[in-house]
Amino acid sequence: MPPRKAPTARQRRLAAELRKMREHAGLTIGDAAQLLSTDRTTISNIESGRFGVSADRVRTWSTNYACPDAAYVNALASMAEERGKGWWEQHRTTLSTSALDLAELEYHARSLTVFQVVYVPGLLQTEEYARALFSQTVPELSAIEVQRRVSHRMQRKCILERSPQGTECTFIIHEAALRMLFAGQDGQRRQLDRLAELSEQDRITIRIIPFSAGAFPGANSSLTYASGPVPQLDTVSLDTAHGSLFLDAENHLENYRSILRRTLKVSLAPNESRDFIHTMAKQL
Repeated sequence: MPPRKAPTARQRRLAAELRKMREHAGLTIGDAAQLLSTDRTTISNIESGRFGVSADRVRTWSTNYACPDAAYVNALASMAEERGKGWWEQHRTTLSTSALDLAELEYHARSLTVFQVVYVPGLLQTEEYARALFSQTVPELSAIEVQRRVSHRMQRKCILERSPQGTECTFIIHEAALRMLFAGQDGQRRQLDRLAELSEQDRITIRIIPFSAGAFPGANSSLTYASGPVPQLDTVSLDTAHGSLFLDAENHLENYRSILRRTLKVSLAPNESRDFIHTMAKQL
């Protein structure tokens, strides 16, 4: 396979998992090269994501590394089998790499849990609301740059609409996000109406944390927890001023699982959340 110019986050994740598998077997790159009848450079290039790897090779390596977890190996082999480019590649030359990697992460996730305090989650935003947010970016974006970002954000919603079933998503949203008038009073009312409408869909759960809930862990976080086919392949995406930051170390994953469990405990039930959103919309 020819070398990649810029591996995606998902390709880098597959490469990193192969490195972890080797290290868990107690093997150096030199040991692995000898065991697999190849050279150190090939091992290094594959483990860095610079070169792709076939599903057959993944299975061969897992056998030689004595990896006992069949579900994990099958998941890695499936990742290796992926060919072609996702819809986000059309934005490769115009948007940040982290924006494309987030779309790729969402697309392949088995389920998503999204937590936002100040903003309505991107997957639930109306075009009007998204445009208002991007119009406030610093440094200021040109009209065409705003349109590119809005278009990308709207396309990300395909995971909610694809057949036969969309991705199962849970959105935990603080009351603050419902009150922030980024798109003006009328725009925010339309955004809240859209939230209420989406909350009726079978595979979308919206939970609101009211101000009355008081303090809770992770209040300064904005994150997406993407569940993979096996827990070892889960990923957390943190929103930062410079784009998405992806975490997959087990201690990080467990910390954010704990945060999400505790935020769910202080959030309103789905029906109560829907009623809360309707009430907020009527107050605007």
